[in-house]
Formats: sequence, structure tokens, C-alpha cells
Amino acid sequence: MSHNIDLRNFELATVNPSNKSWDASDLFCFWANTIQTVIGFSLIASLYLIYDLNSGIVLLGSLLASLMIYILVNLIGNPSQKHGIPLPVLLRMSMGLSGAKYVGFIRAVVGIFMFGIQTFFISKSIAYLIRIFIYYNFDKQVLENELFLSFFLQLNIIDWFSLIFSLYIQYLIFSNGQRLNKKFLNFSAIFVYVGLIIFLIILISENYNEVFQSLKLNTNSIDMLSKKNIMPLIIVTGTIFSYFSIVIISFGDFSRYVKSSDALKFGNLSLLLNMVIFSLLSTTIVIGVDIILNQKLVGVEQIITKPMDIIGKIDNTFLTVIVLIFVLFSSLSTNLISNYIPTQNALINLIPSKLDLKSFGMFIFLLGLIVAGLWPSILSLVGTVLFINSLSAFFGPIFGIVIADYYFIKKEKIDHKDLFFDRENNIYFYSHGWNYKSLYSLIIGFIFSFSILWNYSFQDIKTFSWIFGSLVSFLIYYLLNNKK
Repeated sequence: MSHNIDLRNFELATVNPSNKSWDASDLFCFWANTIQTVIGFSLIASLYLIYDLNSGIVLLGSLLASLMIYILVNLIGNPSQKHGIPLPVLLRMSMGLSGAKYVGFIRAVVGIFMFGIQTFFISKSIAYLIRIFIYYNFDKQVLENELFLSFFLQLNIIDWFSLIFSLYIQYLIFSNGQRLNKKFLNFSAIFVYVGLIIFLIILISENYNEVFQSLKLNTNSIDMLSKKNIMPLIIVTGTIFSYFSIVIISFGDFSRYVKSSDALKFGNLSLLLNMVIFSLLSTTIVIGVDIILNQKLVGVEQIITKPMDIIGKIDNTFLTVIVLIFVLFSSLSTNLISNYIPTQNALINLIPSKLDLKSFGMFIFLLGLIVAGLWPSILSLVGTVLFINSLSAFFGPIFGIVIADYYFIKKEKIDHKDLFFDRENNIYFYSHGWNYKSLYSLIIGFIFSFSILWNYSFQDIKTFSWIFGSLVSFLIYYLLNNKK
């Protein structure tokens, strides 16, 4: 043979049916973790309370977006659940054995940057906890010591310790396989929900009448489907969809462990349930905080929706520590789902025969340290987020090609030997390991997605750029493979 590609790695291998341990309750926790973030909290509370939107529109838009996500993750998750393979291996079918490596690498680049940035913010929570501990257990002037006022890349010794410690914690948890990951995600989801409920009870225990009256005044559903509300409904739907969109493309990395197709579909419905629960908790907490601040005559220009701003205004050390712990867990679980696992699988697929799970973990954490360490002084100032968002415009087109190939071209048939073994006449080798039809479709879909994302004329629909790119690539790939 003219090609020599080693495709074997235990982490990418087909999951044995006896090792498929995820059920509907695990997927409930998975979707809980995707929404239990600082950004998710602020986003949902803001939509309900700050922008003066009809609450019925916000809820309907949130549920519509959740339903769209539900349909799409079932489509991308089904082949991985059925055949036990992660996204990078699924890409081999449509992109080619070599093409899958480099197309998957796009996901890895985005994942590495986002992992490092998220790790930086995780380390900030740890740094706050350390400063609180030092302040209340040592001389209060100790934090003014020259040791703590010396900075390297805008980080002092506490910041660097917190950063390295946060990476070490993630390495211990994330690099031990899916069983430990599942346990951590399940614990984190329940832990954060319990924490939110306890925090809510503390907030409204003496002010529940005022909270519910304020909640009633801040919510309405009058003329929910009137003509003037159509565009707000579209904007809310697109905003919520955009928030979850990064999870869609890599959902197969998790659905491969689900026991059955029925468990997959039923478990994914919990996204809608989580949306309702989290919306209720976040908006009620924000309203409760606003009432308490007004009672204490703490002046604020508008309702505060950011968790870190909330604990800063409440000025209660005990509550601050509790909230920081819950923020820490929610941030860790989000980093695992959205960034670490997709990056790990994509990098393993790039060089599948060379390294094991622990070695890849060390590589990701080293890159994460570089990104996180450079974030405050360099990367946050040079348009890194714009670069990441631009690369993310590939995700919709990748999804469209995978769906067209699996369901309409390959008719849901997979040759496992050709996916994992280098042999004569491999059907996934295409032209020197690349399927040029998928490459053309990917590039054209990316151009559409990128143009909608960054063209000011499309501001109202830019949150749907993922979908437009997906549809364009889907149609082009389908037509290229069916032309007579």
C-alpha cells in the first residue's frame, strides 16, 4: 500500500456495549452542567430582567432554542451511541482518514484556547478563596507585603499558585477516563443545584413576599405572539442557541457511552427541564439580591446579574466563600464538557499511536498553562476571542457534512475495520486520505457562516450563523455525492 496510517488508540476505540453506563439521569446532569455557568446565569437573568423583554417571549425562545438543540444533538449523537465512536472517528467517514485529523484539529485549537481561558477564570475563584483565608487567619496587612505586590505577566504569586493548582486539580479529575468524569459531572450538577436552592432560601427567607411580588411585576406574557414580538423571539432563540452551539458538534464524545437510543432521546429532553429550572432559580436569586440591596440602601444603577458582582455587593464573607465554591465546581464541569474532552479526542486522533490518556492530559495542561498565563497581559488584548469565534464558524459546516454523509450518503452504515485498520482499498482513504467533496463543502459553508457572523448587516441573525453554515455544507455535500 502507498499509505501507512496507524489509526489505533484505546480512547478512540469502539465502546463495548457492556461499558455503556450512561442513562437518562446522567444526561440530565450533563445538560445541567452545560447551563450551570457564570455566563449562563448572567445571560438568562439578563434576558428576563434587564432588557425589558416579555418574559413569555424569553421562556418560549429559550424552549425553542432547547428544542432545536435537542433535535441536532440527537442527530449527531445517534451514530456515536449506536457505534460507540467519538466525533474524530466519525469524521473519518466523511472527511477521510487524513482529513479527519486536521479538520478535528480545528476543534482542538478552539478547545485549547477556551480551556486555558476558562482555567484562568477558575484560578481567579481559587485566588479569591486564598486571599480570604489569608486575610482572616493572618495579619491583615500581610497581603500588602512586597511578595504579593510583585507581578509577572500581570499575575502575582497567589495568582500563579492558583493557576497551577487549578490545572493540577483538572488533571487529577479529567485524565482518569470517562467513569470518573461521569461521577464528577453528576456530583457537580446536583451540588450546584443544591447550592443555588440553599442560596435562594437564605436570600428570600425574610423577604419572600417582596421577592414573589417583584417576580410577578418583572414577568408578563401579554401579547406574546404579536407582530412586534416576532423579532425579539428570534433574537432570544438565537442567543440561547448560540450559547449551547459549541456543545453540539462534540456531543458524540459523550453519547457514545449512553446505554440505548431510547435513553439518549429521553435523556436529552432534560435540556428543556434544566432550562426551566435554571431560569427560575437564576431570575429569583437576582430579584432577591436586588431587594436586599435596596433594603440596605446599596445604590445600584440596574439589577445585577453577574454572580461575582452579586457577592461583591452583598459583602458577606460566608456567602462569598460558598458562592465561590459553587462557581468553582460549575466552571470545572463546563471546562470538562466543552473544552477538555473534545480537545483530548481530537489530539489523540491527530497522533493516535503515540501517546496515552495521561500523556495527552499533560500536553493539554501545558498548553492550557501557556494560554491562561498569557491571557490577562497579552491574549485578552490581541483579538484572541475574535480568532476563536472565527474558527468556531467551521463547526456548523462540519456538522452538516457529517449528517449528510452518515444519514443520506452512507445510509447509516459504518465499516469498523476501515475506520480503525489500515488495509487495502480502505473506503475511507478517498484521495490520499482526503475526501475533497467534503473539503469543498466545508470551505463554502465556512464562508457563509463566517460572513453572517462578522457582517454588520446580519447582526440580527448572526447567532444563527452556525445553522446557516450547516445547511449550506449539508446541501453542497449531498449534491456533490448525488450528481449524475
